[in-house]
Amino acid sequence: MTSGDIAVLANPRAGRGRHRGLLPGVVQRLEATGRPVRLLDAHTSEEAEKACHRAVADGAVALVAVGGDGTVHQALQAAATREVGFGVVPAGTGNDFAAGTGVPSDPLRAASAIADALRAGRSRAIDLARTSGTDREERWFGAVLAAGFDAIVNERANRMRWPRGPRRYDLAIVLEMVRVRPRVYALEIDGADHGFEGTLVAVGICPSYGGGLRILPDADPADGLLDVVIAAPLSRVAMTRLKPRLRRGTHVTDPRVRTFRARQVRLHADGIVAYADGERIGPLPLEITCVPGALRLLV
Repeated sequence: MTSGDIAVLANPRAGRGRHRGLLPGVVQRLEATGRPVRLLDAHTSEEAEKACHRAVADGAVALVAVGGDGTVHQALQAAATREVGFGVVPAGTGNDFAAGTGVPSDPLRAASAIADALRAGRSRAIDLARTSGTDREERWFGAVLAAGFDAIVNERANRMRWPRGPRRYDLAIVLEMVRVRPRVYALEIDGADHGFEGTLVAVGICPSYGGGLRILPDADPADGLLDVVIAAPLSRVAMTRLKPRLRRGTHVTDPRVRTFRARQVRLHADGIVAYADGERIGPLPLEITCVPGALRLLV
C-alpha cells in the first residue's frame, strides 16, 4: 500500500451476509475521491488487526471498516490516537458505534459521507476507551464494555458449539438466567471506592450495545468522559421486566440502577470476562480510561 491510499477492512459475513453485494458500491464511492482504494486481505480477527496496523504504518490517509461493531473494533486498534482518518460503513447486525457517533445508517450514504469528508479534509474528534488488564495489554473500544450478566451470557455462548447463529445466544440467556446470581464487584471511579454487589455493569463511550439497547442513554462520544451504569442484585423476574426499558433507556430511573461519569474506572469481580463492542476483551480486573479525541472520524 502506498501513502495516501484508502484502506478498507470488509467483513462479508457481517449482518449475517445481508450486505454481501455492498462492497463494489462502497469502493466506487470512495474511489470518487481520486485516491486509490485497497481492500485489506484478512481471514481471521488477528489477520484483520495486523492488516490494519500495516496499512496505517504505510501511510493510508483513511481506514474504513465495512461491517458491524466487531469489524469496527478490529480497525480501531490501529486507528486509535493516530493521524489516519477513520470511516465506518455500517453493515452489521447491531452497528451501535455507528449509531452512537452519527454515522448514516444507510451503508452507501455512509460511504458517500466518508468520501465527502476526505475531499473536504474534514474529520470529527471522537473519544475512545482504553483498557488494560493484569497482562498490561492495551485494547481500545468505541461503544460499550459489559462486565455483568450480558458478559456472562456472551462467554457461555462462545463456548457452545450448538446451535449456530443467534439461537445460540438465546439459549445461553436461558441457561444463565436459571443460575443468575449477584456478584461482588470492586469498583473504583476516578479514585473513589464504589464497590457493590450486583448483576449489571456497563462502561462506555456510546449509548447502546446489543443492537440498540440504550444501556448508557446519556453517553456522549465527545465529552471526554466514560459513562458507567451498575445495578443492584436483580431477580430473574426483575431482569425480565427491566430488559424492555433498556431499549428506551428508561432503566436508569429505576432506584436499583446507579449511573456515574468518570475519566477512569477500575473494575474487578471473580470469574467475569469482559466484552466490549461485542468482542472478548479478557478477564477482570481491568482499568478503563477515556482518551478524549483519540479518533478522527470521517463523517
